[in-house]
Amino acid sequence: MTGALLDRRSRREQLLDAADRIVQRDGPAASMATIAAEAGITKPVLYRHFGDKTGLYAALADRYTALLEADLRAALLAGRTREERVRLTVDAYLAGIEEQPQVYRFLLHSDEAASAQTRVRGFTRRLAALLAEGIVAESGVPDLRAQAWAHGIVGLVQAAGDWWLETSPCPRAQVVEEVTALLAGGYDLSG
Repeated sequence: MTGALLDRRSRREQLLDAADRIVQRDGPAASMATIAAEAGITKPVLYRHFGDKTGLYAALADRYTALLEADLRAALLAGRTREERVRLTVDAYLAGIEEQPQVYRFLLHSDEAASAQTRVRGFTRRLAALLAEGIVAESGVPDLRAQAWAHGIVGLVQAAGDWWLETSPCPRAQVVEEVTALLAGGYDLSG
């Protein structure tokens, strides 16, 4: 790899770091002008590195979802029992949105970040596929049932996270326990 290519990649990462700081602060209201100002550059320089706003938002979404996906994969594989895996995974998801609520809002609720939402849909499909594999391996249910369950579970946890983040009715641990109670005991793997 040439020095120029390394310098370009390094600069791109620095610009993503600046964009990250703005998204952490402003959430869905993050703008290209604010990101460029944070990076100490003009918007055309930002566009040169990412093509356009879509490219920048997609790169941010890839960065954010990769981190969350790694945490969720680790949680799905960590527990010894189904209930423990569910609890760890729900907690990892809710911890991620609790630690970075503006990032979560940017990814899921930004009118400007449609490209980020496309990346999030890919992330949720990958997560559901991983979960479906685990359901099939653990229970032997047909793949179609496991896929339907897995996508429903991902949607349920996301909806519960949205509600919890918006209303803050209780501590994260209580939401984790309530969602775990439903998911660990609320469906029958034998049917």
